[in-house]
Amino acid sequence: MTAVSARGVTMRFGAFTAVDDVSFDVAPGEIFGFLGANGAGKTTTIRILCGLLIPTAGEVRVGGTDLRADPQAVKRKTGYMSQRFTLYGDMTVDENLSFTAGLYKIPREDAARRTEELLRFVGFDHRRDELVRDLPGGLKQEVSLVAALLHEPLVIFLDEPTAGVAPAARARFWALIRRLSGAGTTVFVTTHYMDEAEHCGRIALMRDGRIIALDAPAGLKRAAFPGPLLEIEAGPDAARGWEAVFAGAGALAPHGLRWHLGLRDEAAWRALAPRLPAGVAARPIEPTLEDVFLRLVERDA
Repeated sequence: MTAVSARGVTMRFGAFTAVDDVSFDVAPGEIFGFLGANGAGKTTTIRILCGLLIPTAGEVRVGGTDLRADPQAVKRKTGYMSQRFTLYGDMTVDENLSFTAGLYKIPREDAARRTEELLRFVGFDHRRDELVRDLPGGLKQEVSLVAALLHEPLVIFLDEPTAGVAPAARARFWALIRRLSGAGTTVFVTTHYMDEAEHCGRIALMRDGRIIALDAPAGLKRAAFPGPLLEIEAGPDAARGWEAVFAGAGALAPHGLRWHLGLRDEAAWRALAPRLPAGVAARPIEPTLEDVFLRLVERDA
């Protein structure tokens, strides 16, 4: 049984199509990534998959439960952590978690046991009687994750879970995600951090409401760059118009102070190497998910 199954899912708001004929399966315990520019349809898709929206067309099953037949059962099987911290800042950690347990109608003793288990799981070692608004960003995200897991969901949806969080807290949070996956929970995550996306087992790339590519990170890189990827650096003494040397070989993409250029094959690189003008250096490099994102998602945006 798949943890999440989507077939032909479409979501329209009036004349606007936010999600357009999306289909995929996610396995139990998989870390499944969703990447795309703002407005690509990621958040709308997640809201459908966790039962918050009923699609205009298509079929969704979570843990074998059909969304249209029983949306409440789908909600019980899913947990959702949004990109904005949604717990109450003027309540303490314990008060927030008790309130969340009440929303899910979890018996008091079960809620207390589950809360203790999850706080140990995430390594939360801060005062629990402190107001949530006074916690650092990383600790707020830990509390939000605990709240999303209290009812023991089959699938947890994390929408930009580390946005605005310090790098050390991001690394710790992703360690938690890997532990969740190892314990059998399916993790569905969106992120704008390409280094984080490398931790996903598979990634779906969305553009204009459609999935344009779906594979493991290594597979996406091979498909996007079947030939060498060059990193090009033009020094201060490079001749004007040096970019013309690369015309026809591919599209130059800025990458910090350097440029990246994808070539068709090794032969193209061998033909190009002797023609590099003075002051311009180029070398083959391994593509990153950022390169894939720029080529597939933003090239025609």
